Amino acid sequence: MDWELDKNRAICPQICERISVEIASGALSAHDKLLSVRELAVRLGVNPNTVQKAFEQLETQRLIYSVRGSGWFVGEEADAAKEVVDQMIANKIQTLFRDLQMLGITAEQIKAYVKEWTDHE
Repeated sequence: MDWELDKNRAICPQICERISVEIASGALSAHDKLLSVRELAVRLGVNPNTVQKAFEQLETQRLIYSVRGSGWFVGEEADAAKEVVDQMIANKIQTLFRDLQMLGITAEQIKAYVKEWTDHE
């Protein structure tokens, strides 16, 4: 688990995003044990309370679950993880388009940039 955290963004959502993507992509499977709150906090260099909050948010989304005394595990809701990731992507695209429009970029210019970018892939 080698994560680069963006110092310009809140840490908790980044942890949630990263774990959600790993579940949705299959890198983490149902019932896989996650690092403990303390272990992940040390690896990321963040406060354990931040990791705990992220885990609780992921639990609310049914992506992970806890077993008292044993730790945190990946849930069986891989489809829920994909939905979370799809929503994250939609939000990022909306924000990007809104920012580009604020810069005076038209929809046609955005399409041209996207076409140019995808043609180079």
